[in-house]
Amino acid sequence: MSTRFSQLRPLHRFHSIACRRCLNNLSRFSPLAHHPFRFHLHYPEPPAPLLLTSSMLKVLTSTRLRASYSNQSAQNPANNIHFKPTSIHLSIAGESISHLWDTKVESFSIPAVTTLNQLLLGISHVCPEISRKFLRSSDLKPDDVLEILKKFQLGSRKSVIKRRDVDSLWGIFKWAADRNKSFKHFPDSYEVMAAMLTRVGMLREVELLLSAMEIEGNLLGSSGIFSNLIVAYIDAFELDRAILIYNLMKENSLSPSSTSCRSLLELLIERNKTQMAFCVFEDMVEVGVEFGEFELKILDGVIRLLCRDGKVQQARMLVKRIVATGLQPSDVVVNEIAYAYCEKKDFEDLLSFFEEIDSAPDTFIGNKIIFSLCRSSSVETAHQFLQELEHLGFCPKEITFGILIGWSCCSGKLRDALVYLSEIILRGMKPDLHCYNSLMSSLFKEGMWKHAREVFNEMKDNGIRPNMGTFGVLLAGYCKARRFDEVKATVGEMVSCGLINLSPVEDPLSKAFVLLGLNPRYVKVKRDNDVRFSRTEFYDGLGNGLYLDTDLDEFEQTLMGVLKESMFPDFNLLVVRECDLKNLKSALLNVDEMILWGQELSLSGLTKLVRALCASQNHFNALPGLLNKMPKLISLLDPGTLNMFLHSLGKEGFADVGTLIMNEMSRRHLHIENQTYTALIVGICEVGNLRNILHCWSLARDDKWLPELKDCGTLLVHLCQRKMLREVLELFGCMLASCPYLRAEICDIFLEKLCAIGFVESAQAQVDKLLQQGCVLNQTSYGHLIGGYCRENKISEALMAFDTLLAKNLLPCSDTLILLIWELCIANRIEEAIRIAKMGCIEHSSMSVSFCAALINGCCRAGNVAKADAIFLGMFSQEMISNGEIYNELLQGHCQGDDFKKVQELFGAMIRKNFTLSISSYRKLVHIMCKKGLVLLALNLKRFMLAECGSFSLIMHNILIFYLLHTGNYCFIEGLLDDLKGLGLQLDNVTYNFLVYGFSKCKDVTKLVHYFNAMISKDLRPSNRSLRAVICHFCVSGKVQKALDLSKEMELRGQPHGSIIQHAIVEALLSDGRVDEVERFLGRMAEKDLIPNNISYENLIQKFSLCGRLDIAVDLFSIMLKKGNVPSSASYDSLVYNFCVCSKLDRAMEFFTEMLERNLTPSISTWDVLVNQFCQNGKTSEAERLLICMLKSGITPTRKIFSSVIDKYFSEKNLCKASELMQMMQQNGYEPDFESQWSLISDLRNSTNKDDSRCSQGFLSKLFSDSGFFSKLI
Repeated sequence: MSTRFSQLRPLHRFHSIACRRCLNNLSRFSPLAHHPFRFHLHYPEPPAPLLLTSSMLKVLTSTRLRASYSNQSAQNPANNIHFKPTSIHLSIAGESISHLWDTKVESFSIPAVTTLNQLLLGISHVCPEISRKFLRSSDLKPDDVLEILKKFQLGSRKSVIKRRDVDSLWGIFKWAADRNKSFKHFPDSYEVMAAMLTRVGMLREVELLLSAMEIEGNLLGSSGIFSNLIVAYIDAFELDRAILIYNLMKENSLSPSSTSCRSLLELLIERNKTQMAFCVFEDMVEVGVEFGEFELKILDGVIRLLCRDGKVQQARMLVKRIVATGLQPSDVVVNEIAYAYCEKKDFEDLLSFFEEIDSAPDTFIGNKIIFSLCRSSSVETAHQFLQELEHLGFCPKEITFGILIGWSCCSGKLRDALVYLSEIILRGMKPDLHCYNSLMSSLFKEGMWKHAREVFNEMKDNGIRPNMGTFGVLLAGYCKARRFDEVKATVGEMVSCGLINLSPVEDPLSKAFVLLGLNPRYVKVKRDNDVRFSRTEFYDGLGNGLYLDTDLDEFEQTLMGVLKESMFPDFNLLVVRECDLKNLKSALLNVDEMILWGQELSLSGLTKLVRALCASQNHFNALPGLLNKMPKLISLLDPGTLNMFLHSLGKEGFADVGTLIMNEMSRRHLHIENQTYTALIVGICEVGNLRNILHCWSLARDDKWLPELKDCGTLLVHLCQRKMLREVLELFGCMLASCPYLRAEICDIFLEKLCAIGFVESAQAQVDKLLQQGCVLNQTSYGHLIGGYCRENKISEALMAFDTLLAKNLLPCSDTLILLIWELCIANRIEEAIRIAKMGCIEHSSMSVSFCAALINGCCRAGNVAKADAIFLGMFSQEMISNGEIYNELLQGHCQGDDFKKVQELFGAMIRKNFTLSISSYRKLVHIMCKKGLVLLALNLKRFMLAECGSFSLIMHNILIFYLLHTGNYCFIEGLLDDLKGLGLQLDNVTYNFLVYGFSKCKDVTKLVHYFNAMISKDLRPSNRSLRAVICHFCVSGKVQKALDLSKEMELRGQPHGSIIQHAIVEALLSDGRVDEVERFLGRMAEKDLIPNNISYENLIQKFSLCGRLDIAVDLFSIMLKKGNVPSSASYDSLVYNFCVCSKLDRAMEFFTEMLERNLTPSISTWDVLVNQFCQNGKTSEAERLLICMLKSGITPTRKIFSSVIDKYFSEKNLCKASELMQMMQQNGYEPDFESQWSLISDLRNSTNKDDSRCSQGFLSKLFSDSGFFSKLI
């Protein structure tokens, strides 16, 4: 069809070489264009290029964002965007966005020849009023199209629209322009149309709209369309396209919406596109987007990316602009920038940054700054910086001063350390363990061992429990001071604290040496007994001279090492030690403390910790938290550790964290192992979102990932559950091409999963393709196809697959044969089922009983009990052993066939053979007993069943209650309820619903209301059937207010009101004359969306029409259409008739036209009233057209209809028309009355009108001939 839209060929209008090159690149977009196995994906037609005009594409070489992106790409190859092969062919846009597919992708296209009325009917269930309004229009004006679009948009807000709906709307939009080449849509029309197309993923059509808008000069007002298109591309996981559209907007001076910017930024941050994210966010600030919680969260992400890439000045500039708007940056932003400055050791700029934003860091980053200053400069400088921070509002904690104390001790500035300790105490804080350890170490180093003991005592008085490090300081210090008596006492304290064990034969001093890392065999404390040459170094408590017999230099060096190690806590060393000891809990606690002290874990320490956590079952959950605590260090791990980390995250279900690690590895171009990809994809499928799945899939595909065969089953299940058929088929092709020697195993796994989850047609397509390529499939593969077709009730296709297998002298497995037999019986193709069962018995003789059981089961379910009996007797003749399942199936079949005698025989045989009666059989048996009046027998059966399987006692009582009430035997109900109480069982909602429904059938109103109220009082949920019964009772008995009260309770619970409930309430209100309340009630139902699909208001429409409330009738009519239920011709007739009665002919014709378009047949009275109404309004020609329409439709008009039009032409003196209609009347078997004939003859004779004279020529002879006048004369 040659239309303005179909003539748009933007590709042919590009003159720029650069633009053509870009489009050539874009035109190669295809999900598998780069992959050698792309033949496994099928598209209706080749992918189309992006349809953009030449002026738009100038942006590809000139936009600031692209320039900045190019610069970034040059600096950081990891951030390059390569236009990955992705299909945006919009004729299948539902598939390009899809991965949201249903099992069957909706495909709908407008036929080449489509009338306006057909298109209008296509949107009638979304906006019935507006589509009906234009059904009689032969042309549409621009304001008409805009009205249709706006009504459709309004209607779509309250309902889920599908692609076919927007297809019809798009057809109307194009139809209007094609009818008149000078037709111009309003800019608002483009805006609404684009919004609807974008909503259902018809993005190619949106591009056509943009092209048409540029031709008409409306592009400047299309920012909304562009913005929606950006969001749509983001939702379709097409970041490259979204960036391109964003560039086009900037080139054309259009401002993107805040929503599109947010969506784009969110994905840019997720994909680590730093510079582009910075540019887009900067644009948001420039256009004055109002910042809220979400925007500030995005700012956190942008700042994190900038600081990670070392662009702290850009981050600072961005924060400065945010602060200028009156907003305060989050702690995350402040900490990220402060951390970046710390890494650069640019503390002056850091301080000016804090002053600039008039904010102070939190405790963690503040401690980090102080630690960094102490390490890179001096303690004095750090203290001065701390004072500056305090002026800005920073609140130092005891650990902050602990850092200063530790570094002072390390620098030998004990006096300063004591000053910082007093500062802690003066501020009302309590020094922590590490502060005391540092002070004691420094005191021992200075030889002030007595003061060290005082510090230790003070620490204990403050309730701080010493650890092994504390006692290590004491042991080293006392050994250094040669106070070995105190050493022994300290060892005793360690024993009393439970830190060590000391046997009675162990020497405390030797134990101390061991704890300090000394060998007691080479360290001896000896008494100086040499009188001539004194070697005394120290004295014991008794004054004995003692000396150390050891290498003193090594001894002193070891002790100083212990003291220095304790002066400032080296958490990195502590973490490594705990990991070596497999004490991961303590290692993680040390990591937390390390962050508080402003320290960082070394790369080797982090590697050891991550590997230990990945191997641990008890502490694996700590891994995601570890990533949050030190994201930059995680990114520096080696590929092997990262693969282990990522594999564990995917396996344990931490999909979101795993995605972050994967993105980081991709940014660093690190290899991700196949098993890691498999575990991550499965993990994301289980708990992640679709965007992450497809992103991970894309990266895996680019890395030429293939899962191991043993992992394929699990992977395929998750992909199929996500309806990701395209990816499944892609993987199938890759696996076959890469592992041809495993072709049979691969086919079995893929076909099994595809057929099991409902993709049997796709499986069949792959089988056909493999067969065309000369592949040979085994019987297992065909068995999967047969089973898949059976599960989808496609018996003919299953038989075709079976015959194909049979032609190869093969049979599927027994399970597949049983399923096929059962389905054939259900489809009443029993002879074929028997034929297959015989084959199965020959091939799988051990499964003969199962095949017969399947035949019996299927025959019983299909109602062919006689055939089931014959098969059962055949089993006896062949001495096959039957089982309880066969007897149960036969019993149910005979119950359904109402053969109680046979039922009794089977039940007796089951008792003799000690087979258990199933619950289904019990239900059928109770039903037939109650129906035949054998209630006592049913009660005895219940007792028998209770003795056999008492665990189902409530279910058995409920079944019996239901059928007793159903058959009118309600006198036994109270006894059954007493039995339940005696068994200590409480009535559940099933019991109450059965009681309410049953007593409503028995017309026992008192018990009906009693049990319903009891149900409500126990907070049990009534079924819709119970609610219908109670509300109908209230309405019929005149208690409409109670019905309304109950309806409001249903509203509060969000329960829909079905047709019966609404009819009952409305009719009760109408009988009381409360029409206004009816209107409010129905309005409330619509407003709160309590109307179920396929609601029927047929009776109410006709009632309201008859009583003149056509407005309510039309509203109900529209609701029916919106809920997917087209009213019957009776409702149309009623509305047309009553609109005519009210002299609203145009409205009547709208419904009449719609009725005809829906191929509904109007009643004769409808034709009659319309013809009469046209005649009364002086529109005789319209009345005549209706009459002719009746004749063409095969409907014979009544004499009254003919007479109405003929008489009207008489009164208008249009004798020619009157004569024509009178002849037509005769041709349809009606004899004109003599008065009409004579009047026509007289008028024709007296007429001076030439036309009338011509009509009169030969008219009399024909009239007399047709009426039999001449024959009478003869």
